[in-house]
Amino acid sequence: MFHDDDPERRQAGSAIVGSEALMQLSDEDLTEDVVVEDVSPELIALAEEGKPISQWLLFRRRFFHHKLAVAAGIVLILIVLCVIFAPLLTKYSPTDQDLTNIRKPPSSEHWFGTDVLGRDEFSRVLFAGRISLKIGLAVAIISTTIGTVVGSVAGYTGRWLDQLLMRLTDLFLIIPGLAVLMIANKKFAGQNIFGHNVSTDTLAIIILSFLLWQTIARVVRGLVLSLKEKEFVDAARASGASRTRIIVRHVLPNCIGPIVVNTTLIVAVAILTESTLSFLGFGVQPPAISWGYLVNDASGTAGTPYAYLMYFPGMAIVLTLLSINFLGDGLRDAFDPSSKG
Repeated sequence: MFHDDDPERRQAGSAIVGSEALMQLSDEDLTEDVVVEDVSPELIALAEEGKPISQWLLFRRRFFHHKLAVAAGIVLILIVLCVIFAPLLTKYSPTDQDLTNIRKPPSSEHWFGTDVLGRDEFSRVLFAGRISLKIGLAVAIISTTIGTVVGSVAGYTGRWLDQLLMRLTDLFLIIPGLAVLMIANKKFAGQNIFGHNVSTDTLAIIILSFLLWQTIARVVRGLVLSLKEKEFVDAARASGASRTRIIVRHVLPNCIGPIVVNTTLIVAVAILTESTLSFLGFGVQPPAISWGYLVNDASGTAGTPYAYLMYFPGMAIVLTLLSINFLGDGLRDAFDPSSKG
């Protein structure tokens, strides 16, 4: 912020407040120590009109300036809408068999062709996306919650509790996720636990959630260690606010950006891990289907005229992961105050 001890000069000039506001400085108010970064004409016009420039406005400008992230977001929304409204997009059920139309190539009747049992591949890819996206989103939400709680408590509390939680985090980091998932799937899938039949997709969600929270925990801890020394946190302590209130109301809102970015990456990792597991034959099992299961089911068609059965679900995985990663890059730049919008 630009400061001037002369009240008349301070009244004539105005301050630049980083990402919070942008005002105009007259030429005579500038000194060699003042650095004014390039800003867009739109922000200058808003400042001249006296309109407030909020963080939300700056976030939107930076995000929509990232064309690749915007395109990725549109593609991802379309994919989600397609899998949600799958029954409206296809007249075929993913389980209906037509033995008179076995392994038919893509056509106007069957957009993605048919498989070895005459099932419509387009409908199977759409309905399989429900399982894959459900696993990715559920794992992201659960693991983000666990990581945020662990990281914030460790960073704010410090001392022995910080050391204990971080060593626990290190312990989870060295666990081979795929091996644990394979063993758990073999041992518990389809078993009756606490009166509930555990499906393979539910098992994948539970285990992946407890294997992917460490990164967010470390990120949040580092942010909290820095933020807890700030003046606004000291003011909250002086006002008698409890630790929980300080963390929830004052510290975590300032960590939203990195948390959101890492959450998008967890979605991609969860989908890829589940697809890998299903490809190896240890993931989702019939009657449930996922993109990884469809790739595994059609793996024998590689190098044959029927390889399209493997290409379409594989393309769905690649397109979804690329969209999520590009969207994460755009969100990271949009939340970065040093990014020029």
